[in-house]
Amino acid sequence: MLDYFFGLLSHDVGIDLGTANTLVYVKGKGILIREPSVVARHARTKQILAIGTEAKKMLGRSPATIEVVRPLKDGVIADFDATEAMLKHYILQVHESNKLIPKIPKPRVVVGIPSGVTEVEQRAVSEAALAAGARQCFLIEEPMAAAIGVGLPIDGSGGIMVVDIGGGTTEMAVISLGGVVVNKSIRVAGDEMDETIIHFMRLKYNILLGERTAEEIKIALGNAHPKAFETQKFMVIRGRDIESGLPKSIKITSDEVREALIPVLRQITEAVADLVEETPPELVSDILERGLVMCGGGSMIAGIDKLMQEETRMPVYVAEDPMTAVVRGCGRVLDDPKLLNRVRVVGG
Repeated sequence: MLDYFFGLLSHDVGIDLGTANTLVYVKGKGILIREPSVVARHARTKQILAIGTEAKKMLGRSPATIEVVRPLKDGVIADFDATEAMLKHYILQVHESNKLIPKIPKPRVVVGIPSGVTEVEQRAVSEAALAAGARQCFLIEEPMAAAIGVGLPIDGSGGIMVVDIGGGTTEMAVISLGGVVVNKSIRVAGDEMDETIIHFMRLKYNILLGERTAEEIKIALGNAHPKAFETQKFMVIRGRDIESGLPKSIKITSDEVREALIPVLRQITEAVADLVEETPPELVSDILERGLVMCGGGSMIAGIDKLMQEETRMPVYVAEDPMTAVVRGCGRVLDDPKLLNRVRVVGG
């Protein structure tokens, strides 16, 4: 009875709790929140000062009295209190209403989690969501959520393969008959791409860059294949000269950024090849026929589908609006209780 009452007065939500970004889908309304997974708080009192975009602007620029944290690392919760505060903020935000009867923020929540997490890490996500105000929390593995979000036929007997390159992890799975046949999760993704750009620029140009600058370079010039761009792109970046300690500006090319990213991208393609080796032969023939579907923010790097195709010798497709695939999948299972019971993580 109480569950029915709360169902009338709250919005059920699907959450893609990512290392880099958090997306929130509200039942009947679509995706309402796309914010960086960053929290700024007072270093001593732990009072929350900013969440999301406002907090990200403070990264690398805050005084000693303010600590700016990314609550998730490699797809799992690294700072429980900051994660709880972030989830609570977003749940309250989607329940703000000017109507006569106010909404009560007690939603059912479906959260996308990496497929390689332990039971302890699963429980941490559930407890954070419940502490943030959820009345029920269901967990769903990100590759399955992405497949549902893209609209792939997960119930069919034919095999489908999904690769989700996020901020902290790259998730890959072969799905057939509504379940995951084989899967793999590697902690190599967008964050490692940023780190390798910083390392490359330090070695080649003796210049020290911040995380935000590296991310901007990746978004603007990031590419995985010589034919990714019709003409070579350029960008002027600013950092600190390691020898003199003074500011320094240099002009970099898209070819240099590709050179920096290739080692990380090769790790991802090798992991996909390893997963194909573990896949039953009948399903491999299905995947060869249907192709591999890529989603997540990392799949937006120009030419990554060409590189994946060359390395795996399979047709490769990048999903439409790849960044929202997981959260759209979480939203769809909210509308279908039978599907939710089939695909949710047992115990989550």
